Amino acid sequence: MAIPTEPIGSIPRPVDLLAAMGERAAGKISEEQLHAAENAALRDTIQRLEATGSPVVSDGEQTKPSFATYPLAGIQNLASDGVTIPFADGHTRQLPRLTKGPFRYGIHAAQYLKAAQKLTRRPVKQAVISASALSLLYPQGGLNGYSREAFLGDLIQQAVVDIRDCLAAQAACVQIDFTEARLSLKLDPSGGLLNSFIELNNQVLRHFSDDERKRIGVHTCPGGDRDSTHSADVDYASLLPALFQMKVGRFYVQLASEADRRRVLETLRTLLRPGQFLFVGVTDPISPTIESPETVRDRVLEAAEFIPVEVLGTTDDCGFSPFADDTSTSRETAFAKIKSRVEGTALAAKALGV
Repeated sequence: MAIPTEPIGSIPRPVDLLAAMGERAAGKISEEQLHAAENAALRDTIQRLEATGSPVVSDGEQTKPSFATYPLAGIQNLASDGVTIPFADGHTRQLPRLTKGPFRYGIHAAQYLKAAQKLTRRPVKQAVISASALSLLYPQGGLNGYSREAFLGDLIQQAVVDIRDCLAAQAACVQIDFTEARLSLKLDPSGGLLNSFIELNNQVLRHFSDDERKRIGVHTCPGGDRDSTHSADVDYASLLPALFQMKVGRFYVQLASEADRRRVLETLRTLLRPGQFLFVGVTDPISPTIESPETVRDRVLEAAEFIPVEVLGTTDDCGFSPFADDTSTSRETAFAKIKSRVEGTALAAKALGV
């Protein structure tokens, strides 16, 4: 395909997997039985992604508890009363809180990547959580014997390993999920928190060469969970100039659900630098309406008015189920939207003669 197209990440988990997760949490089934359900969901997800025509696939995050907390599996030095993230519809998500040092990942993302690669011959991309999101685990009051500086040093080292292992395992690309970027401007309109997040993530990215960073990207969106968002009311104009200070080669930008896409595209045109590639969202996972291939085509053609087609790609605005228990979008709807994205991108490429 002349215009690249990629998924963002999560696909709604099948009913059997959700049931198995609940039964395992209640102690009704064994770990082996849960793994069997996870493996079946992973295989089905990849087969269905391939059936959409996706040139690049992912594991759909089928075996992650959430896009943000996968590194915390099995870690014992956590409490449940961490930072709370409010969404526009009134529901919240709460992160854990670190109770003592040192901080180490329980699982690295390459484990998910390698499992998916065994089930397909197509390129597999891998999403990882940003260091900035995990920095929220450290309590504001500090920890005796484990300073914030020591924590950040450990966090950076672990985040570097998370990305490097995926690159070494031949991931098609590594996508850093940075959904807290837009939220940070809601919490701190001055931009100080956002700038600190970007600097922390850049401390991770400085460990990679220019060639390696071409395969590393960053994804931004206003959060998508249970058909609601946490920061869609924050103006992109406040976020994008800072976001493009990230030392990555690929940017995945939520766009389909924006009220004024052309204004956002105009801003993106002024920010995109040589050597960078832009993937724009052309499907909205929160909307129940399945975009037609023609709708996707028209959104790509609109983007091509602002962005050179040789550095333009398409994606979904965000994952369809970033938290495992989010069933607001059906599995069938997610795959239908992905199929439309693939087909509509191809229609746009034909219309543009590329």
